[in-house]
Amino acid sequence: MSNTAEILGDKAHYLLGFDSPKISKERLHIPSADQVDRIYGPSNRNIRTLGNLQRIFGTGRLANTGYMSILPVDQGIEHSAGASFAPNADYFDPEGIIELAIEGGCNAVATTYGVLASLARKYSHKIPFVLKFNHNELLTFPNTFEQIAFASIEQAFDMGCAAVGATIYFGSDDSNRQIVEVAQMFEKAHELGMGTILWCYLRNSAFKADGTDHHASADLTGQANHLGVTLGADIIKQKLPVRNGGFAALNMGDSSYGKFDQRIYTEYASEHPIDLCRYQVANCYMGRMGLINSGGASGSNDLQQAVETAVVNKRAGGMGLISGRKAFQKPRNEGVALLNAIQDVYLDESVTVA
Repeated sequence: MSNTAEILGDKAHYLLGFDSPKISKERLHIPSADQVDRIYGPSNRNIRTLGNLQRIFGTGRLANTGYMSILPVDQGIEHSAGASFAPNADYFDPEGIIELAIEGGCNAVATTYGVLASLARKYSHKIPFVLKFNHNELLTFPNTFEQIAFASIEQAFDMGCAAVGATIYFGSDDSNRQIVEVAQMFEKAHELGMGTILWCYLRNSAFKADGTDHHASADLTGQANHLGVTLGADIIKQKLPVRNGGFAALNMGDSSYGKFDQRIYTEYASEHPIDLCRYQVANCYMGRMGLINSGGASGSNDLQQAVETAVVNKRAGGMGLISGRKAFQKPRNEGVALLNAIQDVYLDESVTVA
């Protein structure tokens, strides 16, 4: 039994033994060592962008596998610095963030302009930088849900960033502005030779229907992914789905929302988490644009939860994990060990695409 199976414990058979997905793997573009040549090469990405994408894929413990493990730390803004760094105050110093990504064997570090700018000359040539250029700040009262540009694409270029990242709150009152702004900034990033990663998150109080929160429903997040790849994102970041039926729930009674087909619940997905995640992958042009799932908040059993998420992502046809709080809210050695455990899932040949 592999170490992955040992960590999964009583969930090992449920996740590693699943072999009947609704969408077959033959229909997918599965991550591989020639990812840049096979997928991005035929696209309209220019030579500099291809080079930077290859730099990300060629760094860290997952180098040249087609998979990636990224350390994201924008929580100082998105969740407030005090709440994010109180569990380990060392990370108020941004150098710790970059050092954790390097020691943890990550493909890249994704963080704020302030963090990267303060240490760019020391580290930009040692690990690929991803500048997360927009954020939702939490000082406005009452709190709002608006992603605001904190940095420019030119600033990312000047620091030698390999890629830029952004969040769109699809479904929010402010989503139209965010879509236009991010599309324009992604176009500029590609023009200057950088890859693009889009956090395709949902945000609308109406997505909580009859006591059920559909912000992590496969159908709604899948549609957000499809909007993301339409905007030209090279990689999609999405929360792991935990249920389905968001569109159906929002169309109960006299309500009318969007458009959907019942077959997305019967022919293209089941209740199994790998099937739910595969529907997310399908909406990323059948995996042509890679899906990386988020690791989620830190909790009581982070190691098992992180490995479980990685197994679901890999077996669904995803490209990797982007895990922050589970790693940086711990002592350095424990954070490194957790990142390595995630990476080990993608290096474990016994964990196959379902």
